[in-house]
Amino acid sequence: MSSKEEKLGFNGAWSMAVGGMIGGGIFSTLGVVVSIAGPWAWLSFLVAGLIALAAGYSYSELSNYYAKGGGAFTYLRKIDAPGVAGSLAWILTVGYILTNAVYAFTFGQYLAHVVDLGSWFPRVTALAVMCLFIGLNLRGVSEAAEVEIFMVWFKLVVLVGLAGWGIAQWNPPLLSRGVPDAGVSAALFGAVSVFMAYEGFQLVTYDYDVIDNPRKTIHRSLLSAIVVVIAVYMLVAVGTAMLIGADQVVLHKEVALAIAGEKALGVTGLVIVTIAAAFSTGSAINATLFATARLARSVTRGGQLPAALDHENTAGVPDRAVIALGLTAAVFAALGDLTALVEEASLAFLVTFTVVCSLAFYQGAGLRLITGFGAVSASAAAIALIVRLFQTKPTGLALLAGLLLFAVFGRPLLLRRVRTLKDNGDDD
Repeated sequence: MSSKEEKLGFNGAWSMAVGGMIGGGIFSTLGVVVSIAGPWAWLSFLVAGLIALAAGYSYSELSNYYAKGGGAFTYLRKIDAPGVAGSLAWILTVGYILTNAVYAFTFGQYLAHVVDLGSWFPRVTALAVMCLFIGLNLRGVSEAAEVEIFMVWFKLVVLVGLAGWGIAQWNPPLLSRGVPDAGVSAALFGAVSVFMAYEGFQLVTYDYDVIDNPRKTIHRSLLSAIVVVIAVYMLVAVGTAMLIGADQVVLHKEVALAIAGEKALGVTGLVIVTIAAAFSTGSAINATLFATARLARSVTRGGQLPAALDHENTAGVPDRAVIALGLTAAVFAALGDLTALVEEASLAFLVTFTVVCSLAFYQGAGLRLITGFGAVSASAAAIALIVRLFQTKPTGLALLAGLLLFAVFGRPLLLRRVRTLKDNGDDD
């Protein structure tokens, strides 16, 4: 973008950050966190939000410190740690794939709740919506800033209106109806399990070069967006449970907000929430696939992914990366379980944010009290989530651990093998 007028200002950057988080987060995770934390679900969102706030602060300070976008991969390369950068980029890519799987899964569930064509329909719909956005990305179709701003405010109005309706009923016993109250400690496990609900704010830092006055705009827009999202999530957690009861939130965890919308306004409420969920998750899929494919291209050009993924089509889109990432997410969406996908994606982002906060602390980018808190809290949360996954989903943990270990140790061997084959081919 060449002119100042064409660049993203505060409103555009703020909407991008809010949209990146709410883009599917609360629609996908509310039932999961209530099933874990019960009446303390609101506290789970607050705790996770405080960690996200420290991570957001670290991202914004690092972007200003280096005066460059690109996220953790770029920042780690700046301190001459390409191996760590490559490993982290792979971990982040896994997180984005799982996140897109969650969004596609949620899209299918909300649509299926209205159409009711059988248990096969949401899985097929999840596959179809991923294929749709693969096609849109291959054509270079992206969401206009004006559309993103409108959609963000539409989602906020729907969510806050629904939460307000429930809170107006003020029936605290419904917060714990039918779910065990394990106390405040359950809120901590709830927080680490749904951390992916705050994923997305870092997309703003990727676009450093197209943001007007980035040193001020990124910091103000990113941190204020996280604060607003924390407040919205807490209100929705309380309001939805007071509207339909915690037991119904857990029973219908894939479509809890649609059930709440129907309770509030009948069929009209059901349709409004379903539209909001469909647009939110669809927009999130599009933005996440767009960002992940370009991250993969950057990582490839940095020598940390096979060169084949750097291929571009005539629209200038890294087509092979889009297809590979999109189809992998589609498979997870069609075969996965919502809770497992949410928790495993959360772990990938907790690992990433631990490294980012640690780097900001090491470089003295921003206040070390905040970046240090982010590094310690994110690492502690990651350990707590690993313990929970070991107790509840050992198979899923083993699969994710295998992917993460491969990112750290297997990646260099794969790249070395690819380069050897290429060199042998060149010799021939």
